[in-house]
Amino acid sequence: MDESEIQAMNNSFKILHERRRKLLDDDKTGKLKERVRGIREYSIDHLEELKVEAVEKLQSNGIEVIYAKDSKEALTAIYALVKDEKCIAKSKSNTASEIGLTDFLQDKDIDVVETDLGDRIVQFTEKKKSSHPIGPAAHLNLEEIAQVIREKFNREVKSDPQEILDMVRQDVLEEIAHCNVGITGANSLAAEDGSLVMVHNEGNISLVSLLDTHIVIVGIDKLVGTLEEAISVVKLETIYATGKTAPAYMNVVSSPSKTADIEQILLNGMYGASRVVVILLDNGRSEALKESRESLLCIGCGSCIVTCPVYNVLGYQFGYDRHLGGRGVVFSRYVRDKEVCFESGLFTCTLCGQCTLDCPMEIPTNQLIEKLRSQSVKSGILHQKHEETARKIRKDGSPFSG
Repeated sequence: MDESEIQAMNNSFKILHERRRKLLDDDKTGKLKERVRGIREYSIDHLEELKVEAVEKLQSNGIEVIYAKDSKEALTAIYALVKDEKCIAKSKSNTASEIGLTDFLQDKDIDVVETDLGDRIVQFTEKKKSSHPIGPAAHLNLEEIAQVIREKFNREVKSDPQEILDMVRQDVLEEIAHCNVGITGANSLAAEDGSLVMVHNEGNISLVSLLDTHIVIVGIDKLVGTLEEAISVVKLETIYATGKTAPAYMNVVSSPSKTADIEQILLNGMYGASRVVVILLDNGRSEALKESRESLLCIGCGSCIVTCPVYNVLGYQFGYDRHLGGRGVVFSRYVRDKEVCFESGLFTCTLCGQCTLDCPMEIPTNQLIEKLRSQSVKSGILHQKHEETARKIRKDGSPFSG
């Protein structure tokens, strides 16, 4: 990230920090945090049984379920569903980004219409990089965004937020009209009810989920027991991510759209999707459960990067894809490999622990990074300068020469 992007991102983070400060000090938030911590602890300790229960309930609700052990299986399954399409509509999804879905589909000549405003703006940029899991374009200032829009549409656009919004909205609505398939993520998956919970502020997921086929990509780490628990999780995520007590929209999808108003004959596809398919993704999460259990507690709010001293200087260079900051570094070890973990900033973290203080789940990211550093060094994956320093200490008892 260049200096102007870092400055714009930090300005956005400052506004967010001020907006949510009172809420984070509220006793109600503290109690909600304790409740959600208990929910997430139970969920990851009973992940296998929740997975079995969720699959059974989703299928009994009329939702198709495809289990994908890795990104390759997920992409293969999705392509089989959309191979005859010229375009698909997509909402913001860190899990879809994790598996490289957009690039994969575009390489197959299937246009991907990002419907989230921030994602659509980022999609129009050369770098196509997101700086926050909830606010993808946080690193772009108003003038930069206006310039991106001017270049994309070859039209004069004022540096006015409303004018930019109107133009992008018109573009997205025109493109969605040609799509039959919508792809979203899910913030939580309630096993007992077979319900997928999605939160958004723009109303775009409502549009995407109304298309004839709705594909939902969700990691197994998003599993919880009940719908009530799922709503508690997304409420806390909203508080920490946006500084609001509730999102503008909360969609719960438990089956395809259906009606029985004609002689009680059940028919699918009234106004919403006639087909709902869940891609239940592992992609290293089972391995993370064994080695870095606490990393799966994450609710995806992005709070950890807002005050991270490293992220505030380096931005999205610290982390992996949409899994940003120190927790993203840890997660990259499992969704990718040791080399990617190293390249994502394994030795960049200061181990200060600020992320843990600001994390609603109190994930000990610095401790997880220390453990992964040890593994990395044992595998011979480390900075050459570090190896030279260690050699001097072993030989001379000092890192200094002479």
